[in-house]
Amino acid sequence: MKALIVDDDRVLADVLAFTLRREGFQVIQAHDGEAALQSWAEESPDLVVLDVNLPKLDGFRVCQRIREVADTPIVLLTVRGEDDDIVHGLELGADDYVTKPFSPRQLVARAHAVLRRAGKTTSPAIREAGDLSLDPFRRELRIGEGDAVTLTALESRLLDYLVLNAGHVLTGEAIINHVWGAEGADRDMLRQLIHRLRSKIAQAGGQDAGDAESGQGIHIETVPGLGYGLIVP
Repeated sequence: MKALIVDDDRVLADVLAFTLRREGFQVIQAHDGEAALQSWAEESPDLVVLDVNLPKLDGFRVCQRIREVADTPIVLLTVRGEDDDIVHGLELGADDYVTKPFSPRQLVARAHAVLRRAGKTTSPAIREAGDLSLDPFRRELRIGEGDAVTLTALESRLLDYLVLNAGHVLTGEAIINHVWGAEGADRDMLRQLIHRLRSKIAQAGGQDAGDAESGQGIHIETVPGLGYGLIVP
């Protein structure tokens, strides 16, 4: 799947590009309306994530020009919360909209939804760190040639975050925000989730549960006062 991100805020565009690449998308970026139309014509993306407030040609006009010739799924990004602007964008042919500020997870969910409605199937990319691989779609953990171990949704989301940051320590607050989001959680819930995931990693690697706690092989390390990190020897 190929996604075109159009936003004149280059920092935000880079964050969105990283988020969608994590989901297995090939990403192209443009930073004004004219460049967006040129990239769309040259690259034929499966999805357009389009900011409304753009230089040279605003997002509404870009959306209208695309809709005149194609039905490419379009998600509008806007800081405008007025109903008139949202209705205008949808009337021009946008498939959905996200009002800034928003979480990357929200954008990913909207992107997958509009692609499903367009008959395009998507699945997250396989994550790998050393001999460990995670299939986020099936929620399956595998180490080397061992059997796959099924994870819960929370375990899969936690491991996904740890794999993407393998070798780095993540604070408890960052992990809680990523895994639970707006639902929230506390440190005890995080510790319990870490314990369960350690056991699953040990199981996938053919280890005893105690090895996962003592730091043998691939394991989740606890750094007192800081947080947790995935260690891949």
